[in-house]
Amino acid sequence: MNRKTALAAAVAAALTLGTVAVASSQSPALASGTTANGAGFQAMTSVGRAAVLEQAEKDAKGLAKSLGLGPDERLLPKDVLVDNDGSRHVRYDRTYRGLPVVGGDLVVHYGKNGKVTSTTWAHEGAIKVAGVTPKLSGKDASAAAARSAKHVKQARTTNLDTSQLVVWAVGKVPVLAYRNTVTGAGEAGANSREAVLLDAASGAVLDQYEVNQTVSGTGNGVNVGQVTIETSQGGSGYTLTDALHGSTVIYDSYNSPQSNPAQNARTFSKSTNSWGNGSTSSRESAAVDASYGLAKTWDYYKNTFNRSGIRNDGRGAPAYVHVDNQLLNAFYDDSCFCMSFGDGSSQNGNTPLTALDVAGHEMSHGVTAATANLNYSGESGGLNEATSDIFGSMVEFYANNSTDPGDYYIGEKLRMGNGYLRRMDNPAADGSSLSCYSSRAGQVDVHYSSGIANHFFYLTAEGTGAKTIGGLSHNGTPCNGDSFSGIGKEKAAAIWYRALSTYMTSTTNYSSARTATLQAAADLYGANSQERYIVSKAWAAVSLGTALPDPGGNQSPSPTPTSSPTGNPNPGNALTNGDFEQGATGWTQSANDITNTTQQQAHGGSWYAWMMGYGSAATETLAQNNVAVPSSGSPKLTFWLKVTTQESGSTAYDTLKVSANGQTLATYSNANASSGYVQKTVDLSAFRGQTVNLQFAGQEDAYLSTIFLIDDVSVG
Repeated sequence: MNRKTALAAAVAAALTLGTVAVASSQSPALASGTTANGAGFQAMTSVGRAAVLEQAEKDAKGLAKSLGLGPDERLLPKDVLVDNDGSRHVRYDRTYRGLPVVGGDLVVHYGKNGKVTSTTWAHEGAIKVAGVTPKLSGKDASAAAARSAKHVKQARTTNLDTSQLVVWAVGKVPVLAYRNTVTGAGEAGANSREAVLLDAASGAVLDQYEVNQTVSGTGNGVNVGQVTIETSQGGSGYTLTDALHGSTVIYDSYNSPQSNPAQNARTFSKSTNSWGNGSTSSRESAAVDASYGLAKTWDYYKNTFNRSGIRNDGRGAPAYVHVDNQLLNAFYDDSCFCMSFGDGSSQNGNTPLTALDVAGHEMSHGVTAATANLNYSGESGGLNEATSDIFGSMVEFYANNSTDPGDYYIGEKLRMGNGYLRRMDNPAADGSSLSCYSSRAGQVDVHYSSGIANHFFYLTAEGTGAKTIGGLSHNGTPCNGDSFSGIGKEKAAAIWYRALSTYMTSTTNYSSARTATLQAAADLYGANSQERYIVSKAWAAVSLGTALPDPGGNQSPSPTPTSSPTGNPNPGNALTNGDFEQGATGWTQSANDITNTTQQQAHGGSWYAWMMGYGSAATETLAQNNVAVPSSGSPKLTFWLKVTTQESGSTAYDTLKVSANGQTLATYSNANASSGYVQKTVDLSAFRGQTVNLQFAGQEDAYLSTIFLIDDVSVG
């Protein structure tokens, strides 16, 4: 018998209300190489996984050279997944002269023959910065971070806050930066922490976001009822140590501050194996909920995706209940590899935040940190939050607990005023969340932009139309008036998990998430499968991209919406989304050129195309197919262009070429540098009445960078 199973059997006890018995049946970890269903990955023992990562570390230097990385860069293997056919996906973090590179992560994909087939980059190509000696001192950076904080009030630095020198590679041009944390009053309570990224030369703010990945200031008081949880026996009594789930320990934080939940923490221990009384009068009751919820989350990932714990290494993360005072929050913190649950406040009847879907939500933040590590700001932050909502809901379905049946409402047990925290079927119902993609997605709170992916997932799983799920009314209303059936929640979850763990990186945005899920669907079910088709339909139904042709033979496109919820229709423009305000809609890009980052400015609106700017040999293309050139008059292409460069003189070292059907019509270069946007006009008379493929192609040489910014493109 497995040693852990034997221990469980030895301390099993009778179950009554409020009594917990140690589970006596748990499958041991499968050996590496055993196949299973789910997202197409093999199960791996911790020993087998460590061996593959050790080999990846040995190969890292040669791999870095083959990928074109510079001599100052190092690849650090972080995780590995092995497909059922033997293909491998190895995830790496990156350093530059020993400094962490934020946005430097990548996934290298190997075929079953062991050869590299492709690479998924957060920041493609070599990293280059002028130096690693900051102009701004660490003390000045901390002070600037406190002044600049926008997510917390009365920001200050404490002994728990940090200031770390990093390379910021989220934008196209990497810069030396400080990653600082500050403490103040915010969404997570009186001691919320915010990360502030500052340019180490100028002190300019590059990014900022709350550190704790939370359920957005909500409470819950789920009484999971009569349940079995795993405990451990030692000495003269029992503790809430779950030996069957990575030795996860539930601690009583004894109202330690959320910035340090372990400060006053104690283990739950007693001479009998009976815990809690089903109410807040016993401090054990919240611990029972947390233990049960985290065990169910572990089991869901293990039995569905062959994932052994948060980091896939078989190790459980500690969890703290009764954190802080009047804390309407729960969160995962990767810096301590731990989870914290508050007791709620008068706003929710002082109900502890230990709901089943909240436990699944928070532990899933850990899984995201261990895989794609999606940045917790902008569109990637919305995807991060949505991932936790998606898998928190899936854990609720998996647990099949009669007191909390599965549904697509988030926090429906939280005793909040409207009866829930978020709704995946209709995110906008809360008055703040986005149901449809728009150019605002990168600017709103990540808990609200998560609604786009939540809505996509619901529509993929359940389709459109009204239905009752888990006793609650759901209505999958698309943004484009379409109508279709879903593929089921299990397939939808498998696609999302594979996309997250295999194709997403720290900088993935919504457009890239669409690409990642389409690839994951093709991996699992085939490029011409109905599943992949429905994934494309669901993205189109949340205003992102267009649906693929129906593989069943029905080539009719989805109904065209009568009005677009986003962007400027720009009457008379033959181009789709010429102002880029609908993100990548209508465009094909070789890199993530279309952006709304504030590192550069748009000509109009907030979205634009940023091409080149690497400072090394590189090429990029941005294109739109099937552009109908007017058949009368003098048709032309107009657009606004801003060129900034490190080059000097009139020699064209770096170029941007404009072509139609492969014929170059105009060339711009570093010699066209300008302080602002300049309107450009290209004659299209030779293509009058034709349908053309319009393309912008950038090329940069090996030295110094040139940035081409394009906006407000029009054909007419």
